[in-house]
Amino acid sequence: MDDAVNVPVDNPNADTEWNDILRKHGVIPEKPPSPTPLIEEALVNARKQAHDDRLENKGLDELDELEDEEDADFLEKYRKQRMAELSSIARSSVFNQVYPLQKPDYSRDVTEASKQAFVLVHLTSSLGTNAESRLLTELWRELASKFGDIKFCEIRGDMCIEDYPDKNTPTILVYHNGDIQRQVITLKEFAGPRTRIEDVEKLLVHVGALKANDTRLLQSGPRDELPMSITRNGRPTSKSNDDDDDWD
Repeated sequence: MDDAVNVPVDNPNADTEWNDILRKHGVIPEKPPSPTPLIEEALVNARKQAHDDRLENKGLDELDELEDEEDADFLEKYRKQRMAELSSIARSSVFNQVYPLQKPDYSRDVTEASKQAFVLVHLTSSLGTNAESRLLTELWRELASKFGDIKFCEIRGDMCIEDYPDKNTPTILVYHNGDIQRQVITLKEFAGPRTRIEDVEKLLVHVGALKANDTRLLQSGPRDELPMSITRNGRPTSKSNDDDDDWD
């Protein structure tokens, strides 16, 4: 029996005539396909998507300024789309203020109301020295005026939940479809006493109260996902024990 012959191969991936002969006879495997065409295709698709979305966040005034640069039909399509969005927002902007809450009316003003729109409740501090609670009260007013299709409410934490720890204020409760969707305890998940309106807007996008391309949003860069707070049975926790709170 003839001894096996070791065929010299310097680089099996090189494009040489010798390697082509070896591949033809199955001595070395076929050269793997080059990733370059796939990368080039991905880049082309990304550029096309960026071009198609170039008007996505433009306001009506900005669209008017592009009349000499964009195709008239394409620009008109986006103008009508933006006007329809603004009209829809105007029709649903029925709140436009911060609503003070009373515990007996909580079920009606929050739980039931959240079946029609997102409702955000700020459980405020009972102490005037809580800087974060005072800050959130100011932000609440700005947000309520800016996003009239979302209902912003306030109630003192210990008036809403008996013995609610003041150290847990401010607390944000996000209601939708009749239940709590998110709970944020203090502003440490944002930027503490340096929290800005943009930080709370990220939360609104995260929970689905706002679309990421809503033209009312401040252009402050990517809106990163926020960490989830702890909830129990869809209701906020007032203590570290397992006592149930009366919300109705």
